[in-house]
Amino acid sequence: MKNTEDLLTAVLAGELGPRPAGLVATSVFWIHHGTRLAGGDITYLNQYVLVRLGGSFGGCAFEAGEVDPSLCRYASGAPLDSLLREAPRPLKIAALDAYLSEAVPHREAGAEPVVLPAGTPEVRARARDAAIAGLLDTGPGARVGLIGVVNPLVAAIRERGGTPLLCDFNLRTTQWGDRVTDDMDEVLDTAEAVIATGMTLSNGTFDTVLARCRERDVPLVVYAQTGSAVARAFLGAGVTALSAEPFPFSQFSAEPTTLYRYRAADGA
Repeated sequence: MKNTEDLLTAVLAGELGPRPAGLVATSVFWIHHGTRLAGGDITYLNQYVLVRLGGSFGGCAFEAGEVDPSLCRYASGAPLDSLLREAPRPLKIAALDAYLSEAVPHREAGAEPVVLPAGTPEVRARARDAAIAGLLDTGPGARVGLIGVVNPLVAAIRERGGTPLLCDFNLRTTQWGDRVTDDMDEVLDTAEAVIATGMTLSNGTFDTVLARCRERDVPLVVYAQTGSAVARAFLGAGVTALSAEPFPFSQFSAEPTTLYRYRAADGA
């Protein structure tokens, strides 16, 4: 599949499982979440819309004000195909993620499970971001583009000898004073490897990142809470590795939780 529109078309046609017209979004809910990690001066503010389909959840982060919590009223109990066709993009991505997660849950997909330890948000964030950085296959000094910046992941890239090139639409500097650009092309044109957040699915930039990495034959690692099963559909087709973290996400628990690592080279 070339892009997310191709994927959506295939799902609606019943090519990847049952036709969505016969399925119902049992529950749609909205979460607003804030975090400030110890030692940092940035408060991360995140909003998520989530869809439950059968035994699976799909999730999508979105920008403040992009959708309203009232959507939960009309979307809960709606036919899944109506959400895939007509909903605002974040809800559409969450519904698509739920569908693909229900078709093949991460725990059954041959991925490598990585258990994040119990502990503080800082302990769990460092473990998560080390697991993501561990998917990089680059040498010392490699320029690693990071689309969607979180400080522990910047540190994890440096610990592996990489030189981070940083892009984020909301952040201008890291806690260490590193410059963060809002020009994605500036990063995609020069990086030797790219790590992109699932938030690119929400804001519509994922297809651009995917296409540029294909064109330049640059490894693309996706770290996804948003759309983890959506990103999985592109393994071996532009995405070289994936850290998939289905709901409930690690920041919502102090107990051990599992993320799933995929590598296209493993045939996952």
